[in-house]
Formats: sequence, C-alpha cells, structure tokens
Amino acid sequence: MFIRKKVNKSGLISVQIIDKSTGKYKVLKTIGSNHDADRIESYVRDGKLWIQNRMKLQEFNFNNNADIFKSMVDSITGHRLVGIELILGKIFNEIGFNKIEDSLFRSLVLYRLVYPKSKLKTTQYLYRYEQKVVDEDAIYRYMDKLYHTQKELVQQISYTHTLSILGNRLSAVFYDVTTLYFEVDQEDELRKTGFSKEGKHQHPQIILGILVSKGGYPLAYDIYAGNKYEGHTMLPVLDAFKKQYKLEQLVIVADSGLLSNDNIVELIEKKYEFIIGARIKTENQKTKEQILGLKLKDGQSTIIKKGELKLIITYSDIRAKKDIYNRERGLKRLEKLIQQGKLTKSNINNRGYNKFLQMAGKIEVKLDSHKVDQDSKWDGLKGYITNAKLSKEDVLDNYKQLWQIEKAFRISKTDLKIRPIFHRLPRRIEAHICISFVAYKIYKELERQLKEKKSNLSPQMVIEIASNIYELEIEIPGTKDKLRKVILHLDEQRNLAKLFDF
Repeated sequence: MFIRKKVNKSGLISVQIIDKSTGKYKVLKTIGSNHDADRIESYVRDGKLWIQNRMKLQEFNFNNNADIFKSMVDSITGHRLVGIELILGKIFNEIGFNKIEDSLFRSLVLYRLVYPKSKLKTTQYLYRYEQKVVDEDAIYRYMDKLYHTQKELVQQISYTHTLSILGNRLSAVFYDVTTLYFEVDQEDELRKTGFSKEGKHQHPQIILGILVSKGGYPLAYDIYAGNKYEGHTMLPVLDAFKKQYKLEQLVIVADSGLLSNDNIVELIEKKYEFIIGARIKTENQKTKEQILGLKLKDGQSTIIKKGELKLIITYSDIRAKKDIYNRERGLKRLEKLIQQGKLTKSNINNRGYNKFLQMAGKIEVKLDSHKVDQDSKWDGLKGYITNAKLSKEDVLDNYKQLWQIEKAFRISKTDLKIRPIFHRLPRRIEAHICISFVAYKIYKELERQLKEKKSNLSPQMVIEIASNIYELEIEIPGTKDKLRKVILHLDEQRNLAKLFDF
C-alpha cells in the first residue's frame, strides 16, 4: 500500500491510498481533496496513519501448528522503538515543527525529551533503539547549520501554535532569566563567570532569558554573556518580539530582579505596560513608613500612587510564616559560622542574610539584633509596581502566573537537563538552547493535552511508558512483503494507545 496524489483538470489534488498487491492499482480509500498545499500535507499524514492502522489488523493465527509459529518467529526481521514517534512525534507535527524538514532536527529534539544526554550518547541511542546510524560529526555539522537557520523559525512556529491554543489572544507575556553553567574553567566572550543562580560561581556561565505566555508556553528566548546584568536582557527580547509579530500593546510581567530605574523609564518611553515585583524595602523613607503603617490583614491589598505608577501592596499570613522560617534558618547558619570563627569583615555585605551582621570592636563579627527586628516588620508584605490599565485584582492575578516561568526553568534543568553545557563554540551553544526550547514546547503541549484529556498521568510518566513501546517487523514467508505490528503488552501501554489514538 502507498499514498498517491492525483491531480484533476481543475488542479484539485486528491490524496488516495493505493493497493498493488494483486499487480493492479486499486484505490482503497480517498483521504480528501483540496487545492491548499498545507491541507494536502495534512491528508498525507492522515493517510500514513490509515495505512499503519490497516497493517495492524493483519494478524497471524499461531494456534494451528507449532511449525508455523516457529516459521513466523524466524520471520521477525527487526524491532524498533516507536512509542516516542507515536506520541511526541505526533505532537511535534501538530505544533508545526515538521515544517523544518530535517530528520536529524526531529531526532535531536525528541531524544532531548527521552534521553537528554550528550550528542555522542544520542547517536548511540538512535542506533540501539531505532537502528538509525548517525555520525557524531554529522550532528555537530548540523548544529552549526541550525545556529544560522532555525532560531527565528522555531520561535515563529511556537508563537503561532501558542496563539491558537490561547484563542488568538495574547494579553500578557512573562519574562525571566536564569544562568546555565559549563564544566570548564576557561572564559571567553560568551562564557563568563558571574552571579550564578545555581551557586556555581566558580564556573563560566551564560544567561538565558525566556519569554512565555500565560500557562507557561514558550514564545521567545535569547542568550547573553554570563557577567551581564540581568536587567539589561529584558528590553532587547521584548523589542524583538514586539517587532516580529507587530504587536501594538502588551503587558509585561517580570520579577523584581529585573526592576531598575533605567528599565522603568525605557518601558514607559516605549509605551509598554508592565507589572514588576517591587523592592519595597528599598523605597524612600516616606513610602516605607506608609507601607508599614497599612496594618494589612491576611489577603488584603492596597494601592499607593507614585506619580504615573501604582505600587500595589499585599499581605499574606502564609508568606509571613515563610519569611519567618527563612530568616530563622539563615540566622542559625550565621550563628554557627560565628561560633566556628569562619566569618570576617569580608562577609559583612547585603548578600542574603549577611545583612544582619555587624562588626563589634576591631575583629569581632556578631549578629545585629536591631536589623533583625526591623526586617521582621516586613514579614508577609509584597509589592508590585505597575502602569498597566488593569484592575488591582487583574494585576495580582497576572503576577501570580509568573511561577510558570520558574517551572519552565525547573523542567529545562531537571527533565531536559539543559545544563551543564559541554559545548564550546557559541554557535553550538545557541543550537543546544534552540533544541531545548523546542523540546520544552513539546513537553508543555503534552502537558496541556493530558489535562484536556483529563488524564492523571504526568508528561514524564507518558514519556517513560512510550519509551518501552516497540514495533515488530515480520517478513511473510515465501514473499518479500513485510508486516509491522506495534506491541502493546502492558495495560499502561494499551491505555496510552487509547489516550493518543494509535
């Protein structure tokens, strides 16, 4: 059986399933007819699935004769892993990444989800489980090509798909940065030592800035030198995103780490609306007194006007308990270090809970109880600076969505193992990030579909089950015809087949 495209006199293209097993051409099924090229390609994909499902129905009866059974077993000519392609490959196509017509790109993305190891390990995995022979050098040559050609395209595809699942409405975007370290000592123009969010201060690193939509679906990204101030990464990504998609108005949501006077001024000048976490403890004395004088109860919030801006203050009992717990834990650590004599005047700075230290006499370092008491007055309070034309409730609701980007970084670092990065050349580092960006988009779409199907399976569990679904290839004795059969011998595999219709 094979697929044929037939064109009539008016240019209408029909996609048909053809059977030639009898020596004559026979139309088994017409999948559809259309003039649109994208629709035709969709018919072709549907046709391939139809053939695959048809082949599954051709089963053998092994009960009649043991010799027949042995003959059939001997006729097994191969087996390969297909669960990944049947689920993740299908989602890859649905999002639209199959517009990148390169099988190596597809393999690198899918196996970043399944087997996030080095490129050498990926080649071994492809050979062992899919019988695909891929040279490691070929992967690196492709990554050099990927750096130049695919970054804008994958972002365009991800944006278009995200827009469709959000009902073609993108009212707010969320921006944050993280650091990705390298297991090397040498620095270069991109890999620089700097403040590491992972505590890897001795390692060179890069900064990854990512833009996501509500729900955590990735939209755009960029990378920067590891010593760059993270606040200077936001505007370039936003400007490029807004220009590429010709967006008139957008609300930007970001954490307080990206708050600076320069950023605020530039955001206003470029007519962005924004919601950014505020550093309320560093406000001027008058504003700080006003905040502490509010006496807010659990769940309450209020607005303090700051010229054209609004400073929204909220209070939460849960946040207060967390603040108390974190401070007490930090103080215990400091007290232990003081008793051990491991703290010197070099430790007296504003990093973390070191702000509670002070010098006593010429050499003694001790805790400053007054600073501790002053800090406790802020327990449970949080602020947000905004110029958005939204209600107070909508501002707070949008900021709450920022945890999705934290989840994106967590998934990328744990499940996709985006770091540490072992590449040296900037173009290959960029290609590695691009592949991981696409893999994360597929992960999020899998997560969305599972929720839509009301499944209690996690994306990671689906990937684990799919990684053990194989297909047998059997050669029919006396002929050169081959049949293929997907083996579903566990209930969890059969349930997954029903869930994703394969």
